[in-house]
Amino acid sequence: MVHGHRIVSLIPSATEIVHALGGGDWLVGRSHECDYPAEVVSLPACSSAKFDVEGNSREIDERVKATLLSATSVYEVDTRLLNHLEPTVILTQTMCELCAVSLKDVQAAVCEVVSSQPLVLPLESNSLSDLWRDILKVGTALNLESRSANLVLKLRTCLESMSHRALELPYERPTVACIEWIEPLMAAGNWIPELVSLTGGENLFGTAGEHSPWMSWDDLRAADPEVIVIMPCGFDIPRTLSEMHWLTERPEWSQLRAVRTGRVAITDGNQYFNRPGPRLLESAEIFAEIFYPEEFDYGHRGVGWVSWTAAS
Repeated sequence: MVHGHRIVSLIPSATEIVHALGGGDWLVGRSHECDYPAEVVSLPACSSAKFDVEGNSREIDERVKATLLSATSVYEVDTRLLNHLEPTVILTQTMCELCAVSLKDVQAAVCEVVSSQPLVLPLESNSLSDLWRDILKVGTALNLESRSANLVLKLRTCLESMSHRALELPYERPTVACIEWIEPLMAAGNWIPELVSLTGGENLFGTAGEHSPWMSWDDLRAADPEVIVIMPCGFDIPRTLSEMHWLTERPEWSQLRAVRTGRVAITDGNQYFNRPGPRLLESAEIFAEIFYPEEFDYGHRGVGWVSWTAAS
């Protein structure tokens, strides 16, 4: 392995990619949201949110919108810490300024004080094909080309095998609504519609490769999905369960087919679906378990997702 890299990753998915390529020991800094694998938590956090991330879905949405009225980003980079860490590579993203530190935040910090003049590598995974490209891009930057090629091949092969099995099942494909924010309602876009289709579901909201769209209760009620998967951005299962009242207190909720038939799933969106990294394979496995529980069991139930009826 080539020595000498000093990596600061300012996006959780990039941190996971680096570890999957065997470069975890090169990480010297992380974002405030990087928490997997567990050992990265001991690294210094080089970013922070400009708003209070505690609170409920509605409060967080209001704080983000208020922050953006007076700033171009909702995150800030610790330029002094970056300079102290002397990174040779900084991994960031360009896909969503609400999801993580953006490219322009990093460029401003690097231009301001970072004397090591690192390579700033922006990732932009809006789809699965983007993810494969980004893994290869990180591999090239770290001189780990063969490892990145092998990782992409492994992920694609596993995903294709699972998809073939799911699509060959003699069942009607369930209609699926994936909810990425609870109050106000937002559907899941980007790579999620692809994963739903690959694992045997019919995605109702959100377009593959495009940002997650807002949705209305009228939309949800009219579509009346057979399966609802809740995956709020940045929330784990307990936090999502604490937010379910925004849904359950609506009179429309109990009328939805998925609710009546017990096909509502609460997932750990933060660890799986929200991150375009290697664990999108596990996210697909979770979808397969939710859509076809009698056919698929990868061991994620109770850990990566729970049934709303069981949880309630």
